[in-house]
Amino acid sequence: MKNSLITVLILIMTLSMAACGAQANAKQEQTEPALTPKPLESPIVESVKNEEETEKMAIEEAPTDVGRFDLEKGVVLLNSGYEMPLLGIGCFMLSNEQAENSVYWALRDGYRLIDTARIYGNEVGVGRGIQRAINEGFVTREEIFVTTKMWTSDFDNGDAAIDASLDRLGLDYIDLMILHHSQPRNDVQAYQAMERAVEAGKLHSIGLSNYYEPEDFDRLVTATSIVPALLQNETHPYHQSTEMKEHIAQYGTVLESWFPLGGRGNTQILFNDDTIASIAAAHGKTSAQVILRWHLQAGNIAIPGSSNEAHIAENFDIFDFTLSDGEMDELTAIDRDERFADY
Repeated sequence: MKNSLITVLILIMTLSMAACGAQANAKQEQTEPALTPKPLESPIVESVKNEEETEKMAIEEAPTDVGRFDLEKGVVLLNSGYEMPLLGIGCFMLSNEQAENSVYWALRDGYRLIDTARIYGNEVGVGRGIQRAINEGFVTREEIFVTTKMWTSDFDNGDAAIDASLDRLGLDYIDLMILHHSQPRNDVQAYQAMERAVEAGKLHSIGLSNYYEPEDFDRLVTATSIVPALLQNETHPYHQSTEMKEHIAQYGTVLESWFPLGGRGNTQILFNDDTIASIAAAHGKTSAQVILRWHLQAGNIAIPGSSNEAHIAENFDIFDFTLSDGEMDELTAIDRDERFADY
């Protein structure tokens, strides 16, 4: 009897404890969300996820197209994010009237890149040529890439110089402005004015001209915020700018050639070069066309200048032939590291 009583008491205590535990669990369920076990994913789902992650990483790590010359479209993507035409009309030593006509003819013939400078004294004429072409429906402003340069005497007043160029050109913005020459005394100050103009929307891209030493280029890059989109130096088959082109490539900066045909008084030297003349004859092209085609295939933007309507048309007719690797090697071999100009 005593043993039966003890057994009954133990059973009652056990049931009471179980009831208390159930109440505690019920209370906890009211105050805490229930934990849902994570479903197991099938090997197929895991495989798809892994492929998606790999593809995403490949996209993130893939090199951009900055600095790559697209010869079919005739453009290069600058490190500023804007596309720039590879072949343009230069306006060095043209009067306002000549510049107006040259720009008008060039835009009519298919050019979309125009290069001028404050020191040329023809920004007004360039602006008139642009407006004529727009008025006659050849192009829209958005299709034209306009470059001008800030002269060294303006470096102390860069902000005013930019506004003055905009006014003379008659434009709301300039696609590319360049410091015309290296001038360590105050070129950083002038470049910083261009950086402010980029922020204000007055300039889209900025760059340099006539910086011929890597150390000089790096000096300015280190002291400023926006990496130059372009370096414009004297470049042609006898001065191929190899060292500087290789150096600026690390910044995504591209090279543009002034005097691409040797410049006034020197063109015939290049035109009559045996290698150039022979390649021209093989393609049924002129020496000028071969040199300009070499520039584009070598990775140089080119801006041949001319006030001759026929020559302007001739210089643009270079997209219907290609120089072979062997011909490019022949032209590379005639480099003399020899400049024609001394400025």
